Amino acid sequence: MKTSKRKPARPGRTEHWHPAAWQAQSLLLAYPDEQFEQRLALAGRVAATLPEPVARPLLRFTAHTEETTPADLATAYVATFDHRKRCCPYLTYYAHGDTRKRGIGLLRLKQTYAAAGWRLGDDELPDHLAVVLEFAATDPATGARLLTEHRAGLELLRLALNDDGSPWAHILDSVSATLPALAGDDREAVMRLAAQGPPEEQVGLDPYASPVFLPDPVVGGPR
Repeated sequence: MKTSKRKPARPGRTEHWHPAAWQAQSLLLAYPDEQFEQRLALAGRVAATLPEPVARPLLRFTAHTEETTPADLATAYVATFDHRKRCCPYLTYYAHGDTRKRGIGLLRLKQTYAAAGWRLGDDELPDHLAVVLEFAATDPATGARLLTEHRAGLELLRLALNDDGSPWAHILDSVSATLPALAGDDREAVMRLAAQGPPEEQVGLDPYASPVFLPDPVVGGPR
């Protein structure tokens, strides 16, 4: 399958192919349930339209799934994302840990979605990377800002998945290729998080429960 040779987007702007890339990445980062084969086929078709640095990792992931049973893939997903803190897919965790500030970060994300006409299911948190990518596919400008704001955590997740040899590392490589190259403060933030880890103050997430008006439509989450 051939892929486009167009270069990734320049810093400070989005490209017309960004929504398709982010939607495909979101589909592949969701839990591999009974609809996963359909999502996989769609993502493969989308990859053929994307720049090579973005498409190549997606195709590596799809190639891996062809050699893995659905049950084994689901087991690996749970073991990777549910049982390893260093591979946490919830982006605000990297900046705030399980602290009160994380609750505020979650609330702000949900308010951002609400302002764009989104409503999440009650069982989904707004900072799951699959959810952020799905939102970015529908609102590229705001979505690019959110991905950039959480770039340090995103890159730390990418590094952890690569260190573990996880197939989902390919998806994070693809996400990273849609964003500007790291420089200066971004790189320093990644290094600082890698060395120190997120805060560990255990105070709960009460601020997230504050009432916020959330208009329809309802958006599906990562599972």
